Amino acid sequence: MAIHETDHLGFEAPAPLEHPARASIPNGHPAGPALGEYLPDFTLPDHLGRLVNFQEHRQGRKVVLSFIRSVVW
Repeated sequence: MAIHETDHLGFEAPAPLEHPARASIPNGHPAGPALGEYLPDFTLPDHLGRLVNFQEHRQGRKVVLSFIRSVVW
């Protein structure tokens, strides 16, 4: 049975709070591109494992990307 710990931001994870994966980044978290800036091109697998190229898939349409910090299933 895993013991979940909650950090000061309310995130739960099976890793202990002192584990390096849960440590703070010394200079803060990188924010990424600003609103309206272009993302670099990238390719990732879809839910079936097929590789999808971001720029080719969006075909010039606007896109909203949402990334989740972590999930404990």
